[in-house]
Amino acid sequence: MKKIFSILILALAFAACKNETKEISKTYSQLEKANWFLGEWKNTTKESDFTENWTKKTDSSFVGKSFVLVGKDTVFNENVVLEQKKDSLFYTVSVKDQDESESTSFYLTSSTGNQLVFENPKHDFPNKIMYTKVTNDSIVAEISGFQEGKEAKESFPMKRKK
Repeated sequence: MKKIFSILILALAFAACKNETKEISKTYSQLEKANWFLGEWKNTTKESDFTENWTKKTDSSFVGKSFVLVGKDTVFNENVVLEQKKDSLFYTVSVKDQDESESTSFYLTSSTGNQLVFENPKHDFPNKIMYTKVTNDSIVAEISGFQEGKEAKESFPMKRKK
């Protein structure tokens, strides 16, 4: 009886270790598609300085902060959470002083090694947010949709800040 009890304890311990290993090795393959977002990106023109900074928050999420400076004034500021929930990737953005500071989620609709497309057809503008990796040090963010009944698009080319 003592021998059977010992074998049962060992079997349970082995099963517990096996389950623990599964939890530890959980992957976030959808989020990993966006690893190239990580870092600080900039675009400086005569009119303004645009900065977008992405960091890893958890194994399942990244956080992004974007802002536009005109002179010393911040004229635009947004926060983004890029998060994998189950097998889906969500781009959730909140823009200061817009949409009553509510956040809006877009979901990944297509991806390649160099491009991620997020969409929310119910949002007024934009309906689509697309990131394209041009090179390891160059990306373009693009927002598009309909404004006042017309198709509209804005592009934000950025270089990696070194």
